[in-house]
Amino acid sequence: MTHPSTRPPSHDRNSIHDNGADQADAAISHAGYAQQFSRTLKSFESFAVAFSFISITTGLFTTYGTVLNSGGPAGIWTWPIVGAGTVAVALLYGALASRIPLSGYSYQWASRLASPVLGWWFGWVSFAFLAIVAVAVDYGLAQVALFPLFGWEYTPMAGALTTLVVLVVQMVLIIWSTPITTKINNLAVSAEVIAMIGLTLLIAGFAIFGGHAEWSNLTSTGAVSGDGYFGWLGPFMLSALLGAFTLVGWESAANLAEETINPKQVVPRAMVRAILLSVALGMLFLVVVTAALGNDVASITASSAPVAQVVENVLGAGVARAFLVVVSLAIFACGLVIMVSCSRLVHSMARDGRLPFSAALSRVPRATGGPTWATVLAAGASIAIVLAFSGNADALSQLLGAGTLMPALLYAGTVALYLGTRRRHRPRPDDFRLGKWEPLVVAGAVIWLVIELAIFLIPSDFRTAQVYALGSLVLGAVVFAVVWVRGRDRLTRETGDSAELL
Repeated sequence: MTHPSTRPPSHDRNSIHDNGADQADAAISHAGYAQQFSRTLKSFESFAVAFSFISITTGLFTTYGTVLNSGGPAGIWTWPIVGAGTVAVALLYGALASRIPLSGYSYQWASRLASPVLGWWFGWVSFAFLAIVAVAVDYGLAQVALFPLFGWEYTPMAGALTTLVVLVVQMVLIIWSTPITTKINNLAVSAEVIAMIGLTLLIAGFAIFGGHAEWSNLTSTGAVSGDGYFGWLGPFMLSALLGAFTLVGWESAANLAEETINPKQVVPRAMVRAILLSVALGMLFLVVVTAALGNDVASITASSAPVAQVVENVLGAGVARAFLVVVSLAIFACGLVIMVSCSRLVHSMARDGRLPFSAALSRVPRATGGPTWATVLAAGASIAIVLAFSGNADALSQLLGAGTLMPALLYAGTVALYLGTRRRHRPRPDDFRLGKWEPLVVAGAVIWLVIELAIFLIPSDFRTAQVYALGSLVLGAVVFAVVWVRGRDRLTRETGDSAELL
């Protein structure tokens, strides 16, 4: 028997963590960068970042009403389908995150595996997605949480002003302190998990024993016509917005790889675990809330905050108000993490000199704080979007569509990148690997992404989302042209030693 004092170092947990940290720092060095952030994120914190971005309370509270209007109560059964496809995509992301554990995630992966120009466009699409999804989340905070919580009357202008205030507060927190931001997020995640489990059990108990439950709602189309309901791109498929909007952003754990301890192993697992827990909790909650609609489906469908309405109907105004406090914290933390992720992406592109004013955007004054001007840019882009939507009474639903189409495009491009470069990878002992499951995972990811893109590109329901996507690409072309003219060499060569990194 081997005595503990003579056990090989690789079997010691601290040694493994030290080796992981050394290898992660070596990856930054090979990439041609200096370590600028403190590595403070452990397994739970990395998971919490991914889970908070997903934020099932944010997604379900924000999109449930849209699903009731587009597919009726039965639309909730798209949730596990989207969940399965998302897990497959996340596993491929995990493999790439393990290969290149750098902030900037798909921007860095495409830049170093394909070309800096392709990487730049991956980065720009990611930026456009993060900028608008932060607005969608904070709009949701105002409309479905804060206004019902305080009993305020919702108007488009009031929603816009509230969203602007929330964005500024989030920006200040991120610049001020990463540890404080992490603590807020950890608290929100813990409260969200406990609250979702508790609320699901309470609603189920009171709905069943109080006579509110109507289980036939689970197969009802509600106010939506049943004609062609399950047809190609019919109401049922359009209900996929529920999961497609909610189950995104888990890749933010990869965007904080340079602040994570042993990211090559921690980040891939954090992403997948966050999705699996979100799918499980979300499905239980959806089933219970849908049954608790009772016979009042039509009026609740017309509500601006249907989930809050159900909670109040079943549990009373006091419980509904208490839960809205937790919901508000969870949604605020979700928006906070989104802006953190966006600031890290901007910082990653700027330190390569691939954005205007790169010197300022790449500056990190303190290792325990966020990149100041990168965070200001992230917040500023979101503020500009709020101003554009400020007078729009249908702003939230349009933002939801745009916040769903952009990541779908990004996921499809990243999966294509994985397929095109996986043969060139030299496996390392500490890599996250798919092994014999890789063909099945790839097939699942491709099938789901083809369906998802069809849903959000073909129907006219998502024309506003498509206009935003097209407009962001046009704006991107202008920014790209400026960068190309001012520093073409930055877009034709890579920093560091990518061969050593890969």
